[in-house]
Amino acid sequence: MKTSYLAATMIAGLAVAGLAVAGLASAATPAKPTVAAIKVEKTSWGKPDLSGNWTNGSLTTLERPNDYGTRLVMTPEEVKKVEGAETAARDAGNAPTNPNFTIKDLPVDCGRGFTGVNCGYNSGWVDPGSTVMRVGGQPRTSFITSTPNGRVPTMKPEAQARMQALQRARTGPGRAQNDNPEGRSNGERCLMSFGFSSGPVMQPQLYNNNYEFIQTPAELAIWVEMVHDVRHIRIGAQHRTDGVRTWMGDSVAHWEGDTLVAETINFSPQQGFRGADENLKVTERFTRKSPTRLLYQFTVSDPTVWDSDWGGEYEFDRQNGQVYEYACHEGNYALEGILAGARDEEKIAAAKTAAK
Repeated sequence: MKTSYLAATMIAGLAVAGLAVAGLASAATPAKPTVAAIKVEKTSWGKPDLSGNWTNGSLTTLERPNDYGTRLVMTPEEVKKVEGAETAARDAGNAPTNPNFTIKDLPVDCGRGFTGVNCGYNSGWVDPGSTVMRVGGQPRTSFITSTPNGRVPTMKPEAQARMQALQRARTGPGRAQNDNPEGRSNGERCLMSFGFSSGPVMQPQLYNNNYEFIQTPAELAIWVEMVHDVRHIRIGAQHRTDGVRTWMGDSVAHWEGDTLVAETINFSPQQGFRGADENLKVTERFTRKSPTRLLYQFTVSDPTVWDSDWGGEYEFDRQNGQVYEYACHEGNYALEGILAGARDEEKIAAAKTAAK
């Protein structure tokens, strides 16, 4: 079910991703701190304490809207507009529903890009965050910082061709996404989180943007609220050499001063990331900035997909409470209905053909 720190009563659905990315020094320019450095807690073995409950919910998106041009930081007026629109959408969604409303009254704009029958995703079911992302106190126009326009670089033509060929192999000819469960997405099948909440790269979604970090000298385990995934980042370990490619990849890490640097390779071919999988490498940096803020930076690399690495950054915000179970298929009849509907359509088509 849909869960958060305040409630554990929501159901799973399709999520709209606002992917957050971060880069190494070559891909992201760290924001200048606006306040004096704050001494953060250390573990009993002397490393910065990354453990606890965190959220990356934000109204800032992975890629920068064109209206901001090459500006990384929002103006106060822009912040007020974006955050005000979210407040208005929440207020409208929380207002009493007209008891006389019928399907004939559609379409209706219910905010956040939803209209008509998709208005089931109102304020009661979503939690994207209520503020824009701030890094070092700066309100950001995008998470990507490595490109002037704050957008993912263009894929190489050969990479685009590979993606198109893979799509054709999955859906036809002779195959369709409704033929069997394997034709549906990982999120619909409750195998992995919607979008890329689990990462890497860890991305905020329309809801369920909570994480619990559990830290030991040898591992950082990250429990992801969305579809209850758990990432295992092995500290001081080596990448596996058996050729197995796993969900969320093979993550190993080491400390560079007070920053935990994680490198992930060997991604499952079923979990490709923007056209990259076999040669994909994601480097993440976790730096505790204060008792309530954790800087997350990363670089995405695949020379077979992009001509250059790209990345960015955002900050996790500390949360109180706990992360509840996400029972992905509880009360979820969508997958069954999709497949059953497709079979019914096939029977109708067959009967019409036989009647001719």
